[in-house]
Amino acid sequence: MAAPEGYVKLYRCLMEKAIWTQSKPEQKVVLITLLMMANHQEREWIWNGDKFKAEPGQFVTSLQSIVTKSGVSIRSVRTALVNFEKLEFLTNKTTKTGRLINIVNWGVYQGWDEQTDKETDKAPTKHRQSTDKAPTTNKNDKNDKNDKNVKNIYAEFVTMTEEEHKKLIEQFGETGTNERVENLNLYKGSKGVKYKNDYMTILNWERKANKEATNETPKQNPKQQSAESKRFNSRPLN
Repeated sequence: MAAPEGYVKLYRCLMEKAIWTQSKPEQKVVLITLLMMANHQEREWIWNGDKFKAEPGQFVTSLQSIVTKSGVSIRSVRTALVNFEKLEFLTNKTTKTGRLINIVNWGVYQGWDEQTDKETDKAPTKHRQSTDKAPTTNKNDKNDKNDKNVKNIYAEFVTMTEEEHKKLIEQFGETGTNERVENLNLYKGSKGVKYKNDYMTILNWERKANKEATNETPKQNPKQQSAESKRFNSRPLN
């Protein structure tokens, strides 16, 4: 039987953290299961014609899938997810493609220098030859433009590229961006509508809101205006 591909790191300091000391045995099983389910590198997929991407430490799953892999009850899984989110171990969002789970600080504890690992496996002569060679063009550079068009999930019904999200933060700040994303998410979820570009929809909503605010100048009551005109016309002339 072939060995499972890859591995995750477990640090002894985990046993001293609240995520471990305040978890019940079945919740600890869920904890380890989630670590093993997380993507160790970027993963892309197509859903309903849209392209999505999960970063390292993220994965899209379902409660039933976690139950199947961990062997604990669905109630224990739900409780574990709630507790882990409170302890800031993960973020947990329901999306149209499933449940998006993001392991916080994944890169701090699970990251490694892949290039260093490869170089340590090489013989000294081969390493010398590789350093003497002129730099070659990275084939992945050709995909940079395509990567910029990959839509990330920022709410259950809201997706946009990383560049678009950064532009919103530059314009509205992080809190303002989160509010606008959540407003769009609630609207799309309640109405069942779809937009070609969520980023442009937010900007369009903002433009309309500013226009309405500009047009909402206080209107004077006609009777009040007439009375003021009479007072003005009847004032004594010096």
